[in-house]
Amino acid sequence: MTATHEVFNQVPPLTNFDAADYPPLLEALQREGAHDALEGLHEVGRLAGSEEAQRWGDLSEAHPPILRTHDRYGHRIDEVEYDPAYHHLMTAAVEMGLHGAPWADPGPHAHLARAAKMAVWGRVDAGHSCPISMTYAVVPALRHNRELAEQYEPLLTARVYDPTLRPPLTKSGLIAGMSMTEKQGGSDVRAGTTRAVPQSDGSYLLTGHKWFTSAPMSDIFLVLAQAPGGLSCFFLPRILPDGTQNRMHLQRLKDKLGNRSNASSEVEYDDAVAWLVGEEGRGVPTIIEMVNMTRLDCTIGSATGMLAGTAQATHHAVHRSAFGAHLVDQPLMRNVLADLAVESEASTTVAMWLAALTDRATAGDEHAITLRRISLAVSKYFVCKRGPIHAAEALECLGGNGYVEESRMPRLYREAPLLSVWEGSGNVAALDTLRAVAKQPESLQVFFDELDTATGVDSRFDIAVEDLKTSFRDFGTLEHRARRIVGDMALALQGSLLIRYGHPAVADAFCVSRLSGDWGSVFGTLPTGVDTSVIIDRATPKVGL
Repeated sequence: MTATHEVFNQVPPLTNFDAADYPPLLEALQREGAHDALEGLHEVGRLAGSEEAQRWGDLSEAHPPILRTHDRYGHRIDEVEYDPAYHHLMTAAVEMGLHGAPWADPGPHAHLARAAKMAVWGRVDAGHSCPISMTYAVVPALRHNRELAEQYEPLLTARVYDPTLRPPLTKSGLIAGMSMTEKQGGSDVRAGTTRAVPQSDGSYLLTGHKWFTSAPMSDIFLVLAQAPGGLSCFFLPRILPDGTQNRMHLQRLKDKLGNRSNASSEVEYDDAVAWLVGEEGRGVPTIIEMVNMTRLDCTIGSATGMLAGTAQATHHAVHRSAFGAHLVDQPLMRNVLADLAVESEASTTVAMWLAALTDRATAGDEHAITLRRISLAVSKYFVCKRGPIHAAEALECLGGNGYVEESRMPRLYREAPLLSVWEGSGNVAALDTLRAVAKQPESLQVFFDELDTATGVDSRFDIAVEDLKTSFRDFGTLEHRARRIVGDMALALQGSLLIRYGHPAVADAFCVSRLSGDWGSVFGTLPTGVDTSVIIDRATPKVGL
């Protein structure tokens, strides 16, 4: 056979590198004094950048979970079968402590260290991050029932992954999920019709249908249901203490746009046994403890997607040539790459700041609790909204190669919208910010005080903050303008963090583009004078060094 062409000008795979070698992550740990977390982060980074771990992610995506409702004899089993690679991912994540280390070892930087690891490990596969995130988030909600917390928290934080179906208290480690959404209500969880009937032994029997229950093979779930005293939160085990399967029937798995390695299911509860968490009628305040933690992970997840997309784009541009020069040396491509990198740095910086704030809030710092409440709502809305736009532009940097599954960019593109939908879509997240202000008016002043610590350095930022404060004067139209106002709050917060803690070139590019009133509708519209070299260099993976 005669060779018809020579393969050249192709980009080497982005593999066998330290995925933790990203300045905004390392700088966040150093800034907070979490130096002892750096070595562990690099260990996660080397595994995440390895060919083996990336192969696990590829296989989990290529072979989605399969629902087995019955066994060969006709017995109802309600089991989900995963590719072995999925279990490799889960084992690694649990052994890293991503599911519960901050609760088992609540040091001063535990949530920040865990967040940084999530931002690195999440690049391998986003789907399995869902049960990891829910297990992490279930602990503060479960503490509303002291007896249950004492029994199950040590197992929920144990670094052992055991996917077998057995009574939870007989296992060495547990995974948790939550079951809230119903088809008639969506984000309006108070419209749920699943009912909970109290029994003489203190348990409840739950009957109803849940429209979305992710990771249905989890060991335990928090479920919302209508009890005699109103909407309440319940603890529901997959397998009952006597070894029998709880009456939790999986109706079907969702055929989703992305997040394919993770099973999301419709569930029918038919007199399923559960126990009350918190008080009857206090279901939303109880489970919101869990939701606030998963919203943090939504923000981290979107920032992780941007980090991954920017890394792929810069790596491609460094190695690919067109029109007589490497893409990274073409002025317009440099503009696009730098703009993507600025967005990634801003999102990562605010996500890590929120994680550090979580450390202080969980330690009882009232100021941190108030600031975190409003800042998390703001950032969850905006960072997650930016994810899909960023993924599309990063994909385009690879041209036609980026549209091919082998590049992994289509997976990133499909995944991006989920985090804006999960735990409250855009409108819900924006209105949640206004709700926080209405419930705690002092939270807005706390937020403005945080912004004011960065004023006096960049006039563009100072003007943006004053405009933002002015926008709150017309209370009558706040709900109509919620997206604009919350978006401006997010930009101001990111700008303040970059001015105080970020690289000067990144802070300058952010302020001149995002806060100057001349922000283009697409990436690649940075004005002249921006130091694109240092911005791109910070975002480019160091492969083979």
